[in-house]
Amino acid sequence: MDTLNLALWQCPYAPGTAEALARLDATAARARAQGAALLVCPEMSLTGYQIGSDGVAALAEPADGPLAQAVAAIAQRHGIAIVYGYPEHNAPGEKPYNAAQCITADGQRVANYRKTHLFGDIDRAQFSPGDAAPAVFAWNGWQLGLLVCYDIEFPEPARGLALQGADAILVPTANMIAFDEVQRVLLPARALENRVFVAYANACGQEGETTYGGLSTVCGPTGSVQAQGGRNEELLLVALSHGDLRPARDTSPLRDRRTDLYDPLSR
Repeated sequence: MDTLNLALWQCPYAPGTAEALARLDATAARARAQGAALLVCPEMSLTGYQIGSDGVAALAEPADGPLAQAVAAIAQRHGIAIVYGYPEHNAPGEKPYNAAQCITADGQRVANYRKTHLFGDIDRAQFSPGDAAPAVFAWNGWQLGLLVCYDIEFPEPARGLALQGADAILVPTANMIAFDEVQRVLLPARALENRVFVAYANACGQEGETTYGGLSTVCGPTGSVQAQGGRNEELLLVALSHGDLRPARDTSPLRDRRTDLYDPLSR
């Protein structure tokens, strides 16, 4: 498909997984009714983000666990693919992963990614870092990649996906209101330097003493902001086109990379 009709759900966290799933069900129906084929939700969207290490451990489950099955049922009921965040089981004695998963409109799990860059004391207290670089997956004629929140603030994960042929990078996130430079500066830069779409679905509202900043953003492959939300809950819809990728990639600097000089950057 030349066009990807994408919806970003900018929302506050629900007080429990049952309500989170009910809200997701209603939002998936609304997104599909407005023509979206893929819905991207915030980081840890089904459980809340700052719920403490005990809360995360209690709600963690395998990638094919009850939450995944519930999301698959919602995706099938409304005919829409869904990217959502959840805590994923780790080995016994280890903290869970902060994960994002994509489930297609026919209920199939096609991608699962574990956040590799942990942000501050909050993340480190609750999660283990993922130990695998993000990988591209194919869906409806598009090459897609998943990152989670802080990952997009580093050049390497996005560049790794671009070198694998990603057309768009989908980023569930929970960025606080004090860090708007991510949406203003870093997202356009990541899109431009890699000639990809970047879709950043942020939380909003309060969770404990934390205020999430909203401003969910979609950037095109020349760094232009194609859509951006405000501070409050909303459903942001945007159409991504392969036609925008082709001319942007004709002038891509990736072909001029000096990989022979870059080894010290990884040490």
